[in-house]
Amino acid sequence: MTAPDTHRIDALEKVTGQAKFAGDLRLPGQIAGKVLRCQQAHARIRSVDIFTAIKAPGVLSVLLADDLPAASAWSTYPFLTKERVLYQGDVVALVAAESEPAAEAALAAIRVEYELLPAVLSIEEALREDTIVLHPGRKDNWVDNSHWPVRKGNVEEGFACSEIVLEREYQTSHVEHAYIEPEAVLATTGWDGSLIVYGATQNPFNARRAVAAATGYSLGRVRVIQQPVGGSFGGKEESMGLLAGRAAILCLKTGRPVRMVYGREESIIESAKRHPFRFRYKAGARRDGRIMALQAELVDEGGAYNFQAQFMNWRACVHAAGVYRIPHVKVDVYAVHTNRVFGGAMRGYSSPQIIFAQESLMDELAGELGMSPLELRRVNFLHEGDETITGQVLTEPVNAEKVTLRALELSDYLRKKVAYAEQDPDDQVRRGIGFATSFRGCGLGAEAPDATGAIVSVREDGSIIVCSSLTDIGQGLQTAHARLAGEELGVCPERIVSKTVDTGIVPDGGMTVASRGTFSGGKPVVMAAAQIKKILFALAAKKLNSAPEDLNAAEDWIFVRQDPERRVSFDEIVTAAFRNGCQLSVTGWFQPEPVAWDRSTGQGDAFSSYAYTCVVAEVEIDRITGVAAVKRLVSVHDVGRVVHAGAAEGQVYGGMAMGLGMALMEEISFNKGLITNDNFDKYMIPTAADMPEAYLEFIPSDGNSGAGGAKSLGEAALEAVPAAIANALAAASYRIRSLPAFKEEFWANLGEDQKGLVRTCSNSNL
Repeated sequence: MTAPDTHRIDALEKVTGQAKFAGDLRLPGQIAGKVLRCQQAHARIRSVDIFTAIKAPGVLSVLLADDLPAASAWSTYPFLTKERVLYQGDVVALVAAESEPAAEAALAAIRVEYELLPAVLSIEEALREDTIVLHPGRKDNWVDNSHWPVRKGNVEEGFACSEIVLEREYQTSHVEHAYIEPEAVLATTGWDGSLIVYGATQNPFNARRAVAAATGYSLGRVRVIQQPVGGSFGGKEESMGLLAGRAAILCLKTGRPVRMVYGREESIIESAKRHPFRFRYKAGARRDGRIMALQAELVDEGGAYNFQAQFMNWRACVHAAGVYRIPHVKVDVYAVHTNRVFGGAMRGYSSPQIIFAQESLMDELAGELGMSPLELRRVNFLHEGDETITGQVLTEPVNAEKVTLRALELSDYLRKKVAYAEQDPDDQVRRGIGFATSFRGCGLGAEAPDATGAIVSVREDGSIIVCSSLTDIGQGLQTAHARLAGEELGVCPERIVSKTVDTGIVPDGGMTVASRGTFSGGKPVVMAAAQIKKILFALAAKKLNSAPEDLNAAEDWIFVRQDPERRVSFDEIVTAAFRNGCQLSVTGWFQPEPVAWDRSTGQGDAFSSYAYTCVVAEVEIDRITGVAAVKRLVSVHDVGRVVHAGAAEGQVYGGMAMGLGMALMEEISFNKGLITNDNFDKYMIPTAADMPEAYLEFIPSDGNSGAGGAKSLGEAALEAVPAAIANALAAASYRIRSLPAFKEEFWANLGEDQKGLVRTCSNSNL
């Protein structure tokens, strides 16, 4: 394990409480904004009576859908609904008041009459031919543009030459992001009448679009300033756009700054969830373990509204077969609408669900073939020069096998697997060990142009400001970018000040998603710093009587490479640059080469780089007490170059915690489409007491196309954990095909001899 770095840009402010999150902001004359949610799964609005609410003390404004100044919706999501509500988070009215208690009182005074309508509450119901269609003008409940196929070889021929054919179905559930900080914004106006919104947003540019849509303002008259974000994991995209738009509407209506902060229940009810999936896999293999054919149907639940599934499902089709060489493949990925909370981005963007199903299938196929899980994988692992299921020939390092063998070595897997298999079946405690191997395409790939930007500016005192188009949402992106800029310029990191995103300053570089923050977002930082270095080296060369190409820079000095004592300080050259009128503020812009993708066949070069991961899990199940515990996790990653060891280790440990929760306990529960566990007293997440022993390692990998040789990690840290735990449980005699593992319906269907195995799902009794 590498030692953590000591310098992190935002550490002092956060640990001392000086950081100002969006909910901490106050402006003179600010007022409170609140929303009235329908709390119905599907209903027609018959009438809304606001007469009493508008007269309540301290109430300044009550708005309905007809009162909106511009568009009633952003993308597919309504700011306010007028005629029909499609899930319980839909908003019927907006209230502005002098205080939050006054706003709450006004909400309580609003009377809404609903006509309840039949609801679609599952993937299966959405697919039925006789079900109702939720969106007007549609013939079915498929999410627009959500079908992504992959066609490689001839799958029927592949099955015909297979000696074993295995079919399995797997399922996953809705999972909440569970960030510490709920959604919060503060909207105000500038001296020129423009709108300024401060918010805890993952994508300030999307929030800007939402505000412009809600108010009718041009993008040039809307400025969104990102505050420190207390967690997001993909969740502060849609809901933050809606919240920012609603706050801006109330700000313009009242002429005063409006602060809106969701309570935990509001946050869970409205915000996107990890998409539930239903997987149907069919695999064909030869007796020697070679997988000849794979057919898969992946259907995910988009919920009431969705603009994520069509993008997420593309990533799903690319990764549907895992890190394996398979000649004949037929994959279809779809999404459907229901009357439940909408699905959205969450750490992994379909990969954790897919890896759970696909790596469970690999273990089950190994069992059918009489092979060990490792033997089967080694026969089929991708290597350099192999083709993925999308027809991409892999030219960068392919380290699926390398990370697997290292993880198994660190965990003592082979010895423990034999020892656990020899346990007495009547022992009180059953032990199991299992693993999962995965890969992750880095950045946006062929899904969308992975272009982004940054501004690097050197001040006359030698301090340096880095402004990225991508947001730091707690993952340490500002520190990574500062380190890349400092390395390029040859200066100490203490010189660098890294700013949060301000849409009025930096160019629109897209969302901080797809683990692209360092991989793609670091490139324009390096490009801008390189241009500044070229200017400084030209000045230093004159002073040192040398050619610019013979110079180097390190630790605040510029020196002759062959004679390091011939040097000049960074500060001295910066001063000279300002005296000579040189440009020391540069915008870097990274635009990747276009990627060819055939949508009809799912063939093309999906990603320039892939990160590789293997996770090994050890579990214990007490047959008497019913306690099931994950005792140990080992996680090994090829992420290219590790830019900041401390931040990277933090990502992996956090991913272990989230993966454990997804595997064993986390699930949004519904009653007739309404969420029943809308706070953390009922929605269970792992605590420190639930965490096992944890070990990690990063293996070296050169020749990668990411910034400074770095690849993606944030999502990869989580993705294989649920699958590894599921395979470990199977090794302990409990094969689960639905997450979380210990759902009550599974408990009800188990035989009496099994029920002692599965009552509790962590190190502590729940």
